[in-house]
Amino acid sequence: MERRTGTYTKKYLRTWQGALGVLLAGGVLLTGCSGTSTGNKSTADRRGGALPAPGPATRDGAEGRDGLRESAPPDYLSTFALDVDTASYGYARRTLADGGLPEPSTVRPEEFVNSFRQGYRRPDGNGFTVNVDGARAGDKGDDWSLVRVGLATRAAPARDERPPAALTFVVDISGSMAEAGRLDLVKKSLDLLTDELRDDDSVSLVTFSDEAETLLPMTRLRDHRGRIRDRVDAMEPTDSTNVGAGVRRGYEEAVDGHVKGANNRVVLLSDALANTGETDADAILERIGSARREYGITLFGVGVGSDYGDALMERLTDQGDGHTTYISDEEQARKVFVDQLPAHLELTARDAKAQVAFDRKTVEQFRLIGYEDRKVADEDFRDDRVDGGEVGPGHTVTALYAVRLRPGASGHVATATVRWLDPRTRSPHERRGTVGTGALDGPLWGGGGKRLQVTAVAAYFAEALRGERLPGAPGLGELASRARKLASATEDDSVRKLATMIGQAERLKGGSGDGGSGEAPEGELD
Repeated sequence: MERRTGTYTKKYLRTWQGALGVLLAGGVLLTGCSGTSTGNKSTADRRGGALPAPGPATRDGAEGRDGLRESAPPDYLSTFALDVDTASYGYARRTLADGGLPEPSTVRPEEFVNSFRQGYRRPDGNGFTVNVDGARAGDKGDDWSLVRVGLATRAAPARDERPPAALTFVVDISGSMAEAGRLDLVKKSLDLLTDELRDDDSVSLVTFSDEAETLLPMTRLRDHRGRIRDRVDAMEPTDSTNVGAGVRRGYEEAVDGHVKGANNRVVLLSDALANTGETDADAILERIGSARREYGITLFGVGVGSDYGDALMERLTDQGDGHTTYISDEEQARKVFVDQLPAHLELTARDAKAQVAFDRKTVEQFRLIGYEDRKVADEDFRDDRVDGGEVGPGHTVTALYAVRLRPGASGHVATATVRWLDPRTRSPHERRGTVGTGALDGPLWGGGGKRLQVTAVAAYFAEALRGERLPGAPGLGELASRARKLASATEDDSVRKLATMIGQAERLKGGSGDGGSGEAPEGELD
């Protein structure tokens, strides 16, 4: 499917940093409270096709606070494809542990946020629940807030309750995979997964360097685990990296060994440093497009290595109806291949998109934090031909917004709607939730919403690594301290590791300035 990005002309739009300059110069500190306000309205649109998205009322010629008159109405809609990737966070963790700062272009805040448990309520069947809450940014009376939109699928099934799986592993054995923590970690990961899969699951194995080779056709695990391990153990690094050849051969094997009624998936394990053959993600996927469309075979990417082709792997999985993660040690490998992958093989939603409609009566400005690569044109929200995200059981998706309320605002702030296709019938469904100004009062750090606080810390940290700053964001030292307190309060080891990462980044950065000045017009900020 095609994903189209929407852009909206605003004659006097300035940068996000400029929009926050006056706020930051005043030293505003985020101290809001985690109020919650959720809605349970559910609809199922059986007609399919393209339906008009609900748009805001026009405000032609409106005058903003800076006295400038706008030539077009502000945009009060935010639309994006759902994303459950976490590779950006895993790669940042590896880079910081190695004593370096991640390149800003590899930092995607949504993948930082989605790396942590959220505790949202879950639906009983396929689809999503919609949870919306937030916190005021600054002291009482300040007009910036954080709004969190949380989506959750049903709990992952028990091992014996999921449908069987048919997995094609596509393994990079190029010369760069000889580095410790690459091919050796891939072998360990596949060994762990072989123990976790059921007897009625099937696997095939493809390797690639300058060319691709099938080491094992689709094989039922029953009585064949030893044979599978022998093929995995025999893999050795050699030659260059022809990712395109590997992906094409992998999809050929997945089609040849397609198992009806099973979860058919290609799993790419690579450092994604393509240097031979086709190196463009779109061109690679174009060659296997029919396999994806006709057989519904999705692509799961697992990145490895200190030097990692993040952009290629992300593009491949985004356009391959899948998602990506990153592993750097055996602990992370066990988490992915033992705890997550077997449980998440099934799909509960296809082409899932979210649209948040902000109320112009109460909201002056807003910005979606992250999701730059997942934005969808607002008018394509209900066009089911336009690509969304594929999501399985046990997942949560969180979108965090910085929102500036109008002075004295009271009442409705936003309505969040998620739309998805049933993975079997392809019938469209929607569910929505709302939030009002009453949910944005009270202290964030002193309130009871610990998971909202973790979300804020993760987003603040990601933006700091990108050289940006959100309203109310504390410095890295204070952020690390808050993360340590949250780790203790939640008894969550992943939050403790986040605190360690923030401390490492603070030492490497040695302090940073606020930056930015000026105002911005109303509506959505880039």
